Amino acid sequence: MSQALKGIRIIDMTHNQAGPACAQILGFLGADVIKLEEPSGGDVARTSLRDKSDTDSLFFLILNANKRSVTLNLKTGDGKALFRRLIAESDVLLENFGPGSLDRLGLGYASLAKLNPRLIYATIKGFGTYGPYSGYKSFEPIAQAMGGAMAVTGFPENPPTYVFPAIGDSGTGMHMAIGILAALQQRTTSGKGQHVEVSMQDAVVNLIRVSLRDHQRFGHPPPRTGNQLGQTVPGTTFACAPGGPNDYIYIFAQPRMWGPLIGAMGHPELAHDPRFATPALRWQNRHALNAIVEAWTMQRTKHEAMRVLGEAGVPSGACQDTAEVLADPHLRARDMIVDIDFPNRGIYQTVGCPIKLSDSPAEITRPPLLGEHTDDVLASICGVGDAELVRLRQAGVL
Repeated sequence: MSQALKGIRIIDMTHNQAGPACAQILGFLGADVIKLEEPSGGDVARTSLRDKSDTDSLFFLILNANKRSVTLNLKTGDGKALFRRLIAESDVLLENFGPGSLDRLGLGYASLAKLNPRLIYATIKGFGTYGPYSGYKSFEPIAQAMGGAMAVTGFPENPPTYVFPAIGDSGTGMHMAIGILAALQQRTTSGKGQHVEVSMQDAVVNLIRVSLRDHQRFGHPPPRTGNQLGQTVPGTTFACAPGGPNDYIYIFAQPRMWGPLIGAMGHPELAHDPRFATPALRWQNRHALNAIVEAWTMQRTKHEAMRVLGEAGVPSGACQDTAEVLADPHLRARDMIVDIDFPNRGIYQTVGCPIKLSDSPAEITRPPLLGEHTDDVLASICGVGDAELVRLRQAGVL
């Protein structure tokens, strides 16, 4: 079965997380992703937080499936020439170098667009290529801080809090994937490529739009509210048996779910309790109501409580730790947690494709070894012969 993005070739020059996450999901959808790396070590993520000395790090592996690896030294004339030949035969260039890095090599958008007018030139930067902060560097927590996410996360008595899910990195990558797909679609009618840019700060701001709404509703920055969501009660986390650090469940029972909630808990008498007669009263008396709910959850494990509430139609979720996520039967059934066999490592678990297409389901392939596909790609796309490959390798180009 043909993949959705079959025939689209992407040159992935990114490193760390934001760019590789973008390229990987496009690879899941069928694009031919060629990861272009420096011969001396490749993507820095290959060795970041390495847990085994004879294989690539898990940080690299979880972000670079469904790609081919080509090594190329762009500081050499031959390397630049080969790069331009690759670009001439490609649809997308994805890069997240520091501001101006590719321009200094003569490989900026203006130059490459002349070579290939259909090229989508996709740029990820911490603060973008224009604006007062455009020259500044950024990482995940910087993007969260500057995008407003940290200020609305955590408990009111504590400092602004970093959110561990990578909304600045992988979130930016997903925004860029949307931008690339939009530019490819526009190219079908215009015949022209274009420059697509996503900054990490912009991506975080887009993801916290509800908090920006609340600022304008109430006229001041929203306070940190911990796990409480709005004034819905119950609408927070509750401890469960046996009382471990992650033995919690999140329950969010909107007003129309009040009856199913107290029925599932075996407390129908609460329907006649004047303290809880209306949503406003339940909020006013939330401490008493939350204590009743938690007395019930403490009698059950988080998954037992979730099953009872879920079957009653009450939204709830066990607060699963990473071990539970990796073993979750629902995620396994949906191919969201998959097993990959990688050289010198063996089997490891990684995340599958969250986008489910009925006519072209994703097939996850292992990440590439450094330079694993150099000869094949340069021969098939650039027409480089065996003798020339030997010369280029000896000259330090590959």
